[in-house]
Amino acid sequence: MAPRRELGPGTRRLGRVRRLVVKVGSGLVTSPGTGGDPARVEALAAEIAEVRGGREVVLVSSGAIATGAARLALGRRPRSIPETQAAAAVGQSALMWLYEMAFKRHDIAVGQVLLTAQDIADRSRYLNARNTLQALLGFQVLPIVNENDTVAVEEIKVGDNDNLSALVASLIDADLLVLLTDVDGLYTADPARTAGARKLDVVEAVTDEIARLGGEATSGISVGGMATKLAAARKAAAAGIPMVIADGRQPGVLARILRSEPVGTYFAPRDARLAARKRWIAFAVRPRGRVVVDAGALRALTRQGRSLLPSGLVAVDGQFAAGEVVAVVGEGSDREIGRGVVNFDAAELRKLRGVKTHEIEERLGYKSFDEVIHRDNLVIL
Repeated sequence: MAPRRELGPGTRRLGRVRRLVVKVGSGLVTSPGTGGDPARVEALAAEIAEVRGGREVVLVSSGAIATGAARLALGRRPRSIPETQAAAAVGQSALMWLYEMAFKRHDIAVGQVLLTAQDIADRSRYLNARNTLQALLGFQVLPIVNENDTVAVEEIKVGDNDNLSALVASLIDADLLVLLTDVDGLYTADPARTAGARKLDVVEAVTDEIARLGGEATSGISVGGMATKLAAARKAAAAGIPMVIADGRQPGVLARILRSEPVGTYFAPRDARLAARKRWIAFAVRPRGRVVVDAGALRALTRQGRSLLPSGLVAVDGQFAAGEVVAVVGEGSDREIGRGVVNFDAAELRKLRGVKTHEIEERLGYKSFDEVIHRDNLVIL
C-alpha cells in the first residue's frame, strides 16, 4: 500500500458532539448459543448513560436474529427468509426487553424503531421516520433502531446495520457516528494473518485504495464486515458526519472517543456537506436503472456542475419512471459516477439519446423539461 498522509489525534475535534448515533454489532450484545447477554447489554447501557448528559443518542443495535436463533435452538444463522423472519420476531422482543431493563436502571426511557429500505427510499416515509426520531429525542427518549427483519425480504432490505446506522445519522443530522465492534479499527492488512499490519488512526477519505482493505464477516451469526463499515464511512462523510470504528469491549470507549482520544479509527467528514435531499438521492434510494453519458457530458457533470442534457446521453439501461433515481455512468465504463432523479421515463429517454434540447418536442410530441437530470437533483459520487 502506498504511503498516505495521516493526521494526528488533534484532528478529532469531538468535544462539541451533541447528537450521536452508536451502532453495536451482534457480538457485543449477544453470546454464542444463548443470544442476548444481559451483562453485555447492561454494560453498554451504562456506557451510553455516562456520555448522554447534554447529548442526544440514537442506538442502532444488531442482535435480534442472533437472539431469536438461540431461543429457537437453531445453532446457526437462519438460512431461509421465513427462518430469518421467525428468528427476528422472537429475538427482537427479547432484546428490547433487555434494553428496557438495562436503561431503566439509569432512568432512561427507550423506544423501538424498525425500518426497511423501503421506508428510507420513499421520500415521504423517509421524512416520517425523521420526524419520529426527532420527536422521540424531544421527549428525552433513547431510540433503538434495527432493520425490520420480520417483514424485510431482499428487495426491501438495507442488508446490514452498518449502512443503516449511516443512513440514520444522515437522517437526523448527527454530529458523530460510532461503530462499536470486536476490532479496534481499520488495519492495513488482516492483523491475524499479516505480521506488521498497522492500524490507521485517521482516514481522511475512503478512497478505492482504502476500500480494498475491507474484508468479509468472519462470524457465523453476523452479516457485517469491514467492507460494510467502510461503505458506512463513505455515506457519513458525504453527509458531513465524522465516524469512528472502535472496540466496544473496551471499558469507557465512548467517553474516550468523545474526549477526542486516539481510540479506534477516525474517518474525517467531507468539508462540503451534501444537502439533505441530495443525501437521500445518493444513499437512501436504490437506482432503478442507469443512463450512460459521453465524455463531454461526463466533464460537464463532474467538473462544471452542469445538468445532464439529452445530447450527452449514449444509452439507457433498465425500466424506470420519471421521478425515479437512476445511476449515471461514463461511456465505456461500469463505474457509477453519480445518481440523480430523472425527468423522463426510460422509453422517453431512449428516444432522446443524442438529441439537442430544442429537438425534444419534435421527438416526443411534447416537452416537459429541458434536462434529463437537473443539477439540483444530481449527486456526483
